[in-house]
Amino acid sequence: MEDFKNFLTKYWGAIVGGLIAILLACTGFYKLILVVVLIVLGIWAGNYYQHNKDEVKERIKKFIDKM
Repeated sequence: MEDFKNFLTKYWGAIVGGLIAILLACTGFYKLILVVVLIVLGIWAGNYYQHNKDEVKERIKKFIDKM
């Protein structure tokens, strides 16, 4: 019984995360979360590009030149 308690205290975050992932997968709620995450990433990328336009252009240019 002590080993089981040690296991739970050591891995409780992973267990809870796994249960939440199973719940999201079964309900289809993950699709909404994925869309929200993609929107937030798009907003962040656009804002970053707006404020660092010259740096981003240089990095893209160097990346294309390597190809």
